Amino acid sequence: MRWARVAAVAAGAGLMAGGAQAQTKQQVTGPVATYWMSAQTATGFGGLAGGGRPSIGSIMGAAMGGGSNVSKSLTLQLGSSRKPTGAPVAEHLPPSGLRAGQSLPLLTPTSAPPAPDHDPGRMPNDYRPKGKMLIFWGCGEHAKAGQPIVMDFAKMAAGQVPPGMQALAAQFGAAMQPPSPGRNTTYGEWPNERTRTSVPAAGSLVGDHLIRGNYSPDIKFALNASEDFLAPLNLTQNAIGPTGSGQLAWNAIPNARGYLATAVGAGEDETMVLWTSSEVQASAFALPDYLSNADLTRLVANRALMSPGTTACTIPQEAVRAAPTLMVQLAAYGGETNVSYPPRPTDPKTPWNIDWTLKVRYKSQTGAMLGMEMPGMGGDEDVAGGRQGAPGREQPKPPLGIPGVGGAILKGLGGRLPGL
Repeated sequence: MRWARVAAVAAGAGLMAGGAQAQTKQQVTGPVATYWMSAQTATGFGGLAGGGRPSIGSIMGAAMGGGSNVSKSLTLQLGSSRKPTGAPVAEHLPPSGLRAGQSLPLLTPTSAPPAPDHDPGRMPNDYRPKGKMLIFWGCGEHAKAGQPIVMDFAKMAAGQVPPGMQALAAQFGAAMQPPSPGRNTTYGEWPNERTRTSVPAAGSLVGDHLIRGNYSPDIKFALNASEDFLAPLNLTQNAIGPTGSGQLAWNAIPNARGYLATAVGAGEDETMVLWTSSEVQASAFALPDYLSNADLTRLVANRALMSPGTTACTIPQEAVRAAPTLMVQLAAYGGETNVSYPPRPTDPKTPWNIDWTLKVRYKSQTGAMLGMEMPGMGGDEDVAGGRQGAPGREQPKPPLGIPGVGGAILKGLGGRLPGL
């Protein structure tokens, strides 16, 4: 009886404590405004991902000698729960080190883009998809057991989905949700149709920032050197080795929290080949542009992303053999800078009324044709320059005039490529 009475007293005390905690749960309101900054550094083919549809000249420049050129892009998105008095007006006053001008106007879209006069996803009734895609994953001389997954487009159109497809699509998780016209009462963005000032290669985010407008509280913050653009990512090795595997190596990027390499190419008989460095089944087509801190931790832990200390990877012989011409993309993902204002009160009895939140996210990327010499790689021309190859194997040429993947690159870079 005594132990039962003690247990009852303890349980009652627990209920009282739980009730007290529930009563003191902090009240949180807001934020009134949410501001996202997406900062990207790119070299080589990786630089073709930002800034809209690339020209044939820029594609050939990247292929023929633009590998070491650095480009930076910055996307600014402001969302607020307030409605402005009159027309919405907002601007970002950046530090002088950004070198993009004294003011970056955050333009509110006035209307949705015009609808196309045809449905690009609609196929003729007699259309029968042809070809297939071979999906490989993982670093190593040879593809692991169970590879490749074969996607037969005709069978998929008939509803026959190959095993493993759900795992390929679900591994990386859902895309992040930045401010947008549909999610916020009032929204502004840069670049926009009014100003598309570019950020030069030497541009920096370090320093004081101010965002002000007639539908948002003033957002003031400072970024330090650890919160700047990621450093440029370059391939230090890009070769087809003697065994026929693809040999990739790159410089370590400070503040990078994970890496992903992908390759896409075309083989014979209308066959596409897709490879990712992920050690688990994952498709780069499902990869979001940026990754949250939580996703980065998870994806490195389950080896979907290479760890921050990784600086080399081998593309399996089987993937290279299936598509002799491969376009390689390599991405380094940085963490996030997250700020809330005002800071959260330590006393849970004090309400936390958030005026604004800030998120800055980072990525650095590069790209090249597998085996193509890129400037700045250094070393012996026949080895470090990427000309080393399997005996009797012709090395890749620039994409112009190449049937298969080269033509696909020139025709389709306006769309999404793996790893971009």
